[in-house]
Amino acid sequence: KQILVLGLDGAGKTSILHSLATNHVKRSVAPTEGFNAICVNTEESQMEFLEIGGSESLRAYWKMYLPKVLLLIYVVDSADHARLPVAKQLLHQLIQNNSTLPVVVLANKQDLEGAYCITDIHDALALSDIGDERKMFLIGTHVAEDGSEISSSMKDAKELIAQLVLETQ
Repeated sequence: KQILVLGLDGAGKTSILHSLATNHVKRSVAPTEGFNAICVNTEESQMEFLEIGGSESLRAYWKMYLPKVLLLIYVVDSADHARLPVAKQLLHQLIQNNSTLPVVVLANKQDLEGAYCITDIHDALALSDIGDERKMFLIGTHVAEDGSEISSSMKDAKELIAQLVLETQ
């Protein structure tokens, strides 16, 4: 069972995955063409993350992987205001037929000037409309300078994801 990592191209999925896997920051600038799989080991478990690129041509594959996963991590760029409506539409389409899949939304790039705060992201993605039956979390994240240790928000996200994986297995 895998953890699916989705979001629009440029949201920071690959950088986040690298940070989760190594506990160090490595910013990725190249968009993921296709798929990217990473294993992350914690004391309790081994987590397998599958990232699918966010470009329009790859979004058709997103739904095919949903039935097979324990958890959906959806990454949005908090500073990309113009594309939040598209991110919202895609998220709602993805999860409409799966009312129990846990969702962790990572509001990434919180360190950028003009980034929306968590409450604005919550509203922009209409997360209140997603339903009460599902476990859903929204965490603000950012990856700092290359080579530095990951931020406390990334550590929190990693712990939460590990906990959810343990609960759903």
